[in-house]
Amino acid sequence: MNRTLDRSTLRALLPAFSLVAVLVPIFFLQPTTFSYFGIGLLLNLAVPLVLATLAQLAIITANDLDLSIGPFVSLVACIGATLLADRPLVGLAALAGCVLLYAAVGALVEFRQIPSIVVTLGLSFVWNGLAVLLLPTPGGASPAWLTSVMGYQTPFVAAPILWSTVIAVLAHLLLMRSSFGVRLRGTGGNPRAMRRFGWSLVRGKALLYGIAGIFGVLAGLCLLGLTTSADANLALRYTLLSIAAVILGGGEFIGGRVSVIGAVLGATTLTLAASFLAFLNVSPDWQVGMQGAILIVVLSLRVLLQRRGGQR
Repeated sequence: MNRTLDRSTLRALLPAFSLVAVLVPIFFLQPTTFSYFGIGLLLNLAVPLVLATLAQLAIITANDLDLSIGPFVSLVACIGATLLADRPLVGLAALAGCVLLYAAVGALVEFRQIPSIVVTLGLSFVWNGLAVLLLPTPGGASPAWLTSVMGYQTPFVAAPILWSTVIAVLAHLLLMRSSFGVRLRGTGGNPRAMRRFGWSLVRGKALLYGIAGIFGVLAGLCLLGLTTSADANLALRYTLLSIAAVILGGGEFIGGRVSVIGAVLGATTLTLAASFLAFLNVSPDWQVGMQGAILIVVLSLRVLLQRRGGQR
């Protein structure tokens, strides 16, 4: 029993181990990065990816998969760089409409029993098309208040670490510790029990998709505040990166089993790996390969621990 518990604990700690495994060679090769400004540069783009990862996590909690989160984040950035900057009320209405549409898609997926992978794949083209209509060429400008917020330097601890920690804690309390979060996770973890207790699965999926939409909007706005301009293809890589971060953090596609803290650590790990390789002038293709290698190693260790735990 104790050995099984130890293996379960080790499996839960794998996201933290993977983060340390990436940090050690970075600090060994470039000791100057072990500073307030060095960490800030390495994790400069961590917050948008963390938020996009939590959006994906909300969908995976429902036993679904979102192939449109990358284009959606790009669309939000384009809305922020055009409508929100020039006509704030119209921009806010457009963002609210995007969240409501996300929730409606969740209700449709459950009500009509349509595979989410098909719906979100089609939705990705819709988001990308709208982004191109809004901003045919890269440009636009981030609202001044948004640039100021994302450029704010916190004392003692680098801002990306502080914001990621706050986001992780709040999301963990909402999804993992509250009764509301338990009901939401039950939508994917035990739908039959939720039906017996009178919980509407259509409403549950609509809420999870709506939460994903909110996180997606926040991710797009944060990314815009950091880059100060937008592009219809700005965050396309976030789709696969968000899935990888959730899985790297201990999430599973079956049973609504997710870990908010683990997902945030996974997103941070992938951001660190990409940033460090970029500083070394490594090709983006190799950056993607490195991120994939990290994911494969961690998943292999998870499977190994699970099998040995089962043998006990």
